[in-house]
Amino acid sequence: MIRLPFSREPRPGDTIRGDLRIPDGPPPRAAVVIAHGFKGYKDWGFFPWVAEQLAGAGYAVVSFNFSRNGIGGDPDRISDLDRFASNTVSLEREDLRFLLAETLEGDLLPRRPKRAALLGHGRGGGHAVLAAAGVPGVGALVTWASVSHFDRWTEETKALWRAQGRVWVLNQRTGVQMPVGVGLLEDFEAHREALDVAHAAARVGCPWLILHGTDDLTVWPGEAEALARANPAARLHRVHGAGHAFETAHPFEGATPQLREAMDRTLEHLRRHLEP
Repeated sequence: MIRLPFSREPRPGDTIRGDLRIPDGPPPRAAVVIAHGFKGYKDWGFFPWVAEQLAGAGYAVVSFNFSRNGIGGDPDRISDLDRFASNTVSLEREDLRFLLAETLEGDLLPRRPKRAALLGHGRGGGHAVLAAAGVPGVGALVTWASVSHFDRWTEETKALWRAQGRVWVLNQRTGVQMPVGVGLLEDFEAHREALDVAHAAARVGCPWLILHGTDDLTVWPGEAEALARANPAARLHRVHGAGHAFETAHPFEGATPQLREAMDRTLEHLRRHLEP
């Protein structure tokens, strides 16, 4: 397996850094783009393992950090809190669409793929739904523990957010309080229709597998059911006993039965719908 780092500038001043994994042998004809979620990054926890499993199955795999996810000089820690604070949902949406276009057009790969799929986790799942509904050429979609909406704040939190200009979220692993600027809230409210995950879900035309743990305390399992109701053609698979990260943590200490189940179902879905 070959692993190649890359960087792209979706707009002046922003950089997307990622990894391309290519299986040994002839250039693959299908690619998978992985989108991490809120407070996530391409090297967090299970993401490298997932990328390696996909590449081992014969796919070109693109994993990346959203341009303002807060990863600075240390690739394994959210340390650039100013950039983290300046992030918005619209910027993430643009990042994924930009990178998906680079993948579909063959700019990132040794050979232009005939088919491409999206795999998104958490908030990245919501973005994968938006992209699958809006970008022609996506051949399959898989969402893990995906949100069904981006509006996740109470009215009290929003009032405090506007008054203070930012709110703080805890990084459970490091104990660091990370700032989220009010620009994220203002952006969402200004582009609510374009960022409506449930509305986009109804327009997803490619084969879609929804995976969600029954014990997810971060994204309520009912959100998976809401996505499935929005698109009756989608297939919902519940992973029993799985939390938001499928019973894994960071640093990654190996695949759990829940993670292996999610991976097996994902590979099964991709083989069915990406391969000739």
